[in-house]
Amino acid sequence: MSVQPTEKVYIEILKQIKAIIVEDGLQAGDKLPSERELSDRLKVGRSSVREALRSLELLGLIETRRGEGTFIREATGHRLVEVLASFILNDNKARHDLQETRHIVIKDCVELAVRRAGSSTILKLTHLIEQMDTNEQEQVHNACKQFEKIVIQACGNHLLYRLYVELTGYGSSLQRANSYWSQAFCEEVLTLLQQKDAVKLTDLLSKQNDALNAIE
Repeated sequence: MSVQPTEKVYIEILKQIKAIIVEDGLQAGDKLPSERELSDRLKVGRSSVREALRSLELLGLIETRRGEGTFIREATGHRLVEVLASFILNDNKARHDLQETRHIVIKDCVELAVRRAGSSTILKLTHLIEQMDTNEQEQVHNACKQFEKIVIQACGNHLLYRLYVELTGYGSSLQRANSYWSQAFCEEVLTLLQQKDAVKLTDLLSKQNDALNAIE
């Protein structure tokens, strides 16, 4: 029982540090206020602030540079993706597992998006479909990538979205055949989102995944 209040204070400090980042308009690469300044602003002990910062650093969200201070890290500003791609994911089984996991995450995201996608999301997706009506293949490709990203974001679950981003990053680092949605696929997805037909949309995703596996 005595641990619970400490845990609550710890979580509250993390929330307030996040609020300071937003309030100060800090971006990746920017320097965080010092421990002393954070302690003064949050009205908590420096040891508590230090523990909160240490946890953020362990998660890879911030980094401490000796003699300079603490800085916000880029979400993908590390070499983990490239390292895994170079060593682990050269294995065919690992590549298959990655693709399978990515498919599961996308399917879960899309199932949530069917329920949560609002009119503004549908409007953005419709506009992207219109942008695909061109002979410029690069424009079509970029619009398809953006379409997929918006649908995944529409799930409203940030953790699932981050998993999608990281898994997609692994695939990209391997220079695999493009696994983003095609124009025709995007058009079908939009129709089923508008109809809120989760069953047909899940079936569509499964067929696409089977087709990708057949190519491999």
